[in-house]
Amino acid sequence: MRVDVYSIFPALVDGFCRESMVGKTRESGILDLRVHDPRSWTTDVHRTVDDAPFGGGAGMVMKPEPLFAAVEATDPPRPLLLLGPGGRRFDQSMAARLAGLDGFSMICGRYEGVDHRVAEHLVDGELSVGDVVLNGGEVAACLVIEAVTRLLPGAMGNADSPVTESFGASGLLEEPHYTRPADFRGWVVPEVLRSGDHGRIARWRQAQALHRTLGSRPDLIEARGGVTEAERRLLEEFAALTYPGAFPS
Repeated sequence: MRVDVYSIFPALVDGFCRESMVGKTRESGILDLRVHDPRSWTTDVHRTVDDAPFGGGAGMVMKPEPLFAAVEATDPPRPLLLLGPGGRRFDQSMAARLAGLDGFSMICGRYEGVDHRVAEHLVDGELSVGDVVLNGGEVAACLVIEAVTRLLPGAMGNADSPVTESFGASGLLEEPHYTRPADFRGWVVPEVLRSGDHGRIARWRQAQALHRTLGSRPDLIEARGGVTEAERRLLEEFAALTYPGAFPS
């Protein structure tokens, strides 16, 4: 997959994406990440990429010329998305859709924002990573890249991970996880996980995922149509071993 990112601080994106799993996908050729600095397409001695807004107001606005020139010179894969608080909310389902493409691209805003003609005439849409204001789009771009990259074939060591993890195919939060030691400061790992009964362990994990989601994110349960009768029986089977949180009667 090819991903192009346009940022006046390219090292922020490139540095992050050289580490951990994203870095490994770049080394293996799974991810072809290209980070472009719009300053390279400025024409003045100061390499200016921003200017004061028409009509006055606080802050500076990113100029359209360097962004248009950068995109037109590099012919990035589409869709080309502008990162900003007014865009469509990024979530796991969108990550999966982007992972199914051959590539996509992102423009990172800075300062007070980007000249609106970029949104009107250059990009294919706008994308937000949440109701929060950042100094620029670089952190958001890294979030999107990591979420999408881990869904690409060959990126993760265990092919089942995208299915069983939170917001995966089940539509639930993940169950709680434990590792050694079995007894840490008197807090003991649930007996079922040490039983060796893989069928019971699988049922316990599903029950915990259901219980945790009901307690923390009931909206996810509603989105998948509620709790089935089989799931209710499963919750009852492990009622004494549930993840903390109330289960409605």
